[in-house]
Amino acid sequence: MSQASLPNLPEPVTSPARLPTSPAVARVLRPVRNQVELVQRDLDSFLGEDHPARAIWDLLDSMDLSAFYAEIKAVTDRPGHPQTDPQVLLALWVYATVDRVGSARRLDRLCGEHDVYRWLRGGVPVNYHTLSDFRVAHRQAMDDLLTDIVGALLHVGAVTLEQVAQDGMRVRASAGAASLRRKETLASCRERARAQVEQLKQEREHPDPNISKRQRAARERAARERLARVEQALQVLPQVEAAKERQQETLAKDKREKVGPARVSTTDPEARVMKMPDGGYRPAYNVELSTTPAEGKAYAIIAGVAVTNEGTDAQQGPPMEEQVHQRTGEHPGAGLYDGGFATRETITTLTQRGVTVYAPVRLPRNKAEGERYQPREGDSPEVAQWRQRMATPEAKVIYQRRGSLAEWANAQLRNKGLHQFTVRGLTKVTMVATLMVVTQNLLRWLAIGS
Repeated sequence: MSQASLPNLPEPVTSPARLPTSPAVARVLRPVRNQVELVQRDLDSFLGEDHPARAIWDLLDSMDLSAFYAEIKAVTDRPGHPQTDPQVLLALWVYATVDRVGSARRLDRLCGEHDVYRWLRGGVPVNYHTLSDFRVAHRQAMDDLLTDIVGALLHVGAVTLEQVAQDGMRVRASAGAASLRRKETLASCRERARAQVEQLKQEREHPDPNISKRQRAARERAARERLARVEQALQVLPQVEAAKERQQETLAKDKREKVGPARVSTTDPEARVMKMPDGGYRPAYNVELSTTPAEGKAYAIIAGVAVTNEGTDAQQGPPMEEQVHQRTGEHPGAGLYDGGFATRETITTLTQRGVTVYAPVRLPRNKAEGERYQPREGDSPEVAQWRQRMATPEAKVIYQRRGSLAEWANAQLRNKGLHQFTVRGLTKVTMVATLMVVTQNLLRWLAIGS
């Protein structure tokens, strides 16, 4: 609307009594952040008496952690600089896992900024190198700690091995699909990596003044590590090629041509391409978990964990059952498995160990529904018994318990951030998965005892 078309309005009139006599400025208290304050508080006062961090520390304090101290050379009767208490590092990682923190650098920052982590640290020196090295340097000690937790709960009757459910979940590796290389490309990558290492060696004699000594050392280290990864990829390539050949043998002729050539990641050579839950294919690892219910409680305990680079669960049943047996000294009464585990070899082996197998029976092609549970040619007596067992209503009711055990355990680790590994290599990812399982079992221990 133009100014000419505006209606004729009366001029605004302001009462002289309401006009301010002088410009007034509001008086407020402004923050002063550069003022030095002396606050007399101890770290213990920052945390409430019922804070979960205290419970985690007290529980770890009551356990035998001597295996984590075995490699410390600074002892009372010998010279040496004291090291950071391994119990502090373990407690930091356990609470960080609960808090969905998987980065050593982020945990290092929290140790200086967050009151809970400062309380757990207790003033001892930590940095991201110390935290990162600790998480992957005590594989046997961490595995023994998991055994102690499961054994202690079994000893007091809080855990039963009447039913053990197993499941595998694919977790993305710390590598992208673009890092996958064929044999010819790997060979050229190795030549380029070797040339880069030699070039950096020659630059030592005539260093660039714009590059610091620390930066030059970091470049040389990165070049050597890349060369080592490419050479490792070439070493594992024959294994991947053999797996491809076995895969082609099981496929029909019209589908064999769709199988691509063998490729290995130059970022994480031990990772394998797997089908993920969203239907895509990416470098990943297969995390296997064995879960058993807690007696009289709506909780469950993870009794076994393993990480493989096999994209199938077909052969993972017997090794995990053996792991549970080694940790507890007992064989499970019943094993609950999904269809991926239900091979004839697995069922026969587990049944001979005294495990009653509950797994769905697949209907063969061109067979009527009534033939689903009938014995077939090539079945062992154990497999035939399994087919007949799964036809009963009692077996189907028992098998329904698998979801509340296996899928629950998978969800618990997913909720703690197990969506993608931040470390590389089968040994390191196994350590991370074991740490998560230890954390989960410690939380269940606290919940059962409450």
